[in-house]
Formats: sequence, structure tokens, C-alpha cells
Amino acid sequence: MTATEWITDIALVLIVFRQLREGRLDHKTFLLPLAIVAFVAYSYLDSVPTGGNDLVLIAALTAVGAALGIAGGIYTRIRALDGNLLIKAGAVSAVLWVAGMGARMGFQTWVEHGGGADDVARFSLAHHITGQQAWVAAFVLMALTEVVTRVATIFVRSRTVRAGAALPVLGRTA
Repeated sequence: MTATEWITDIALVLIVFRQLREGRLDHKTFLLPLAIVAFVAYSYLDSVPTGGNDLVLIAALTAVGAALGIAGGIYTRIRALDGNLLIKAGAVSAVLWVAGMGARMGFQTWVEHGGGADDVARFSLAHHITGQQAWVAAFVLMALTEVVTRVATIFVRSRTVRAGAALPVLGRTA
């Protein structure tokens, strides 16, 4: 992994850790993570391969990203106080976020430095995945989908809280 990849992944993890402490929900809450994944997508998503079972791999990891993002957004507390909306990521939200980001970082480190390249090549051959770009696209789209669905879930929930009809979170009102 390059220094840029480490910095980008760590920045995405730190976004949720920053939200472990309750703070004001504002444009930065939405724009910062979206800007980071837009940069990642622009930098690494050259193409989306469609040969063999590439789309199956991409769809599977994108679905995992969506599930992690939606769950992370649901397990983030949003409440109104003095005309402002406050946000606080719960422990479940943080664990899901770190698990998603950590899994991608761990996979890439394993492939590049842990001897996993041969295993991934054998898996790819056995499952008709055409090459490295399919894996790159799958993991980039997983990250992009996780961030976008988490931000979208928080946005939708914040509109509901602002309207005065708080959604329940884990059996409580937000």
C-alpha cells in the first residue's frame, strides 16, 4: 500500500472516531467522507471489468458495503437540541466502519506483503475473475457504497429528526 492509500484509509476511519464524541451535524459531516471516497474512486477506479464473474464479485462486495453503511447510519444517534442536530456514532457504528475499512486494508496488505497474491490468483482463476482490476473495482465500490449509504442513511434520519418524528434506534427514540 502506498502512503496515500494508508492516509486515505486512516482518514476514513478517523471520521467515525471523531463522531464517537457528540458534535453538531453539519455539511462537513456529509462532505468530508464523500470527498475522500470521490478522490479514491477517481484515483483507483479506472474501469469496471465485466468479463467472467467480475460483476458477481463487484456486486457481492458492493452489497457488503451497502449493508455496512446502512447499519452504520442506523446505529448513529441523531438528536435535536436547541435548534441544532447533534450526531454521535455508537459503538456498533464504529465497529462496523472499522471492520469494513480494516477488511479492505487487511486484504490489500495480505495480497501485497503477506503472500496472498498466489491464493487470490488461484481463487480468481477457479471462479472466473478476470484479473486484478476486478478486485480493485470491487473494493473501491465497496468503500464508496459503504460511505454513500452511511451518509445517506444519516441524512434521511436527520431530516426525520428535524421534522420532529424521531426514528427509533435500538428501541429508543433518537
